[in-house]
Amino acid sequence: MSNNNYILELGTKAKKASELLSNISTKIKNEGLLELKKNIIKFSDEILKVNEKDIKNANKKLLSSAIIDRLTLNKDRIDSMTKSIDEIIKLEDPVGKVMSEWDRPNGLKIQKISVPLGVIGIIYESRPNVTVDASIICIKSGNAVILRGGTDSFFTSNKLKEIINDSFNAVGLPKNVVQMIDSTDRSNVDEMIKLDKFIDVIIPRGGKGLIKAINENSSIPVIKHLDGICHIFVEKDANLEKAKAIILNSKMRRPGICGAVESLLINESLYKQTLEILKPLINAGCEIRGDKLICKLSPEFKLADNNDWSTEYLEKIISVKLVKDVDEAINHINKYSSGHTESIITEDIEKFNNFYKRINSAIILQNASTQFADGGEFGFGGEIGISTDKLHVRGPVGVEHLTSFKYVVQGNGQVRS
Repeated sequence: MSNNNYILELGTKAKKASELLSNISTKIKNEGLLELKKNIIKFSDEILKVNEKDIKNANKKLLSSAIIDRLTLNKDRIDSMTKSIDEIIKLEDPVGKVMSEWDRPNGLKIQKISVPLGVIGIIYESRPNVTVDASIICIKSGNAVILRGGTDSFFTSNKLKEIINDSFNAVGLPKNVVQMIDSTDRSNVDEMIKLDKFIDVIIPRGGKGLIKAINENSSIPVIKHLDGICHIFVEKDANLEKAKAIILNSKMRRPGICGAVESLLINESLYKQTLEILKPLINAGCEIRGDKLICKLSPEFKLADNNDWSTEYLEKIISVKLVKDVDEAINHINKYSSGHTESIITEDIEKFNNFYKRINSAIILQNASTQFADGGEFGFGGEIGISTDKLHVRGPVGVEHLTSFKYVVQGNGQVRS
C-alpha cells in the first residue's frame, strides 16, 4: 500500500471512530482509562525492557543527554503515567457541557454546548510517554487520535500503543480511536499534515526544526510551541534564599524539558550577591555563560554571545545577564523569549503586576520554578504540550482545551419574517 493510501485509510478510520466516540458516556471512557492503568502496571516490566532497546539504539547514535533523558522510562515515570490516568479520570467530562444558554423574544431557546474537536494528529519525537498522555487526554475529551512517534522511541511507543488499544477495546470503546503510524518514513508526516478532510488539528512535539516545518507545510490548523526559552528575573528586593532554590530547581531538576530555565537576569544592584546566587548552580555542575560583568566573577564562566540569549540549551548550561531594572528585564525577555514561561523573584506585588502584564508569554510565575509549566501541575491531569499560540489555546494543552462548541437552537415552528 502506498504511503498516500495508508495515511488516507488511517484518517478514514479515525473519522469514523471520532463520530462514535462523541456519543460515548463518561462512564465507558473512564472504564477504558482505568483498564489502561491496570495494564500499564501489569506490563511495566515488559515496557521497561522494550524501552532499553530504544535507549541502546540512542546511545549507539551518540544522541544528546537531553534526548536520552526524554526517551528514558523508569519506575518513577511509569508511576507518573498511572497517576496522570487517575487525574484524568477524576476530571469532569468536558464534552456536553452547557457553556451558556438563553431564550430569544421569538421563543427560540439557544444553548452553547461543548463538543470534541474530532480527530487529533500528534507528531512527537523522543518522548514515549506522550503515547499515553495523548491517548488518555484525547479519549477523555472525546477525540480520536493518530499518533506519529519518533524514530528514537519507536519500539517503546508501539508497545504502549498495543497496551492502550487492548485496554480500550476490552471495555467497548470504538475501534481505531487510537492509531499509530507504524513506520518511521518521514514522508508519512508529509501526507498526514495534508489530510485536512479527516484530521481537525495537528499538535507537534519536538525540536524547533520539526515544529517549524509542520507549521509551514500543514494544511491543518496547528497547536504549537517552537521552543522553550524560559527566563527568571531576580529583582533587587528578592528573597535570595528563595531565589537560589528556585533557580536551581528551574535549571537542574530536568534540564532537558521545555520548562527548564535557559536565561537568568539579575538586578545590577545585587551584583555583590550574584556569585552567592549562582553558587548552587555551580555546585550542581551547571555551565555559566555570562555578560562581561558576570564573567569577572569567575575565570570558569564563559562569555555569552548574542546567540546565547536566544538559545534553548536543554543542557546544564545557563546564560546570565545583569539588568538595571524591571523595565530592562521586560524588554530583554520580550526580545529573546519564545513566549513559553517566565518567572520573577520579587516580594513586591506591584512589580510582579507590571511584569506579568507586559510580558508576551503564555505562563508568568512569581517566586516559583519555571518547571511548574506543566499540565499536571496546573491541575489539568496531564498535557499534550505547551502552546505559545494565542489562538485556540495557550499554555498547557489539557482535556478541556481539545473541545470546541456548537450552538443548539430549539424552536416550536418559528419562521423568520
